[in-house]
Amino acid sequence: MTQLQGFSDYKKEHYESSCFTTLEESGEETLFLLHGQKSMTGTITRQTTYDIHVTSNGEEVVIPKVDVKGHAKASSAEVVNKLIKTDKKVSALELGPIHAPAHRNFIKNKTLYPLIKEKQVMLITLLEGEILKGLVENFSRYDIEMRMKGGVELTVLRQAIYDITDKKGRCYLKSFQKQARDWKRSELYA
Repeated sequence: MTQLQGFSDYKKEHYESSCFTTLEESGEETLFLLHGQKSMTGTITRQTTYDIHVTSNGEEVVIPKVDVKGHAKASSAEVVNKLIKTDKKVSALELGPIHAPAHRNFIKNKTLYPLIKEKQVMLITLLEGEILKGLVENFSRYDIEMRMKGGVELTVLRQAIYDITDKKGRCYLKSFQKQARDWKRSELYA
């Protein structure tokens, strides 16, 4: 049986980490991209299983984790907003958060890992039509970290993904790959 070189070690180190825990521990001011075409800048002060508590302008706001589409450093807010494009067809669908994990658009970990190693530019479309273009740099069970143009870092919550494609338009979602079977085996398999 062939194995994906380094994948097992990578998964042990990164898979269970949570971007919310990292942000809470850092106390860093963060730009949160929220469902409903909203955004908020603040600091996570605490979290529960399903919510984050964000302090913004001196007030604490409770945000359901499922309402967060992504986040970036607050200092990058202006650049991030300029880099985000919109797919009007997806936006017109008026999709909101998908609460049931079984109904979310899933990308396999064994698909993401080679994308990190091969440094392939990817386009991630979120449920409300935002298109994010960049390199996949890291992933966990809950999120995918990207580096966009100009080195801007953005973390996308996996629950907010509508589609993920390469520059040629090839879809990497598990549901598509099951049907199309156009998957190309990575050279990382030994």
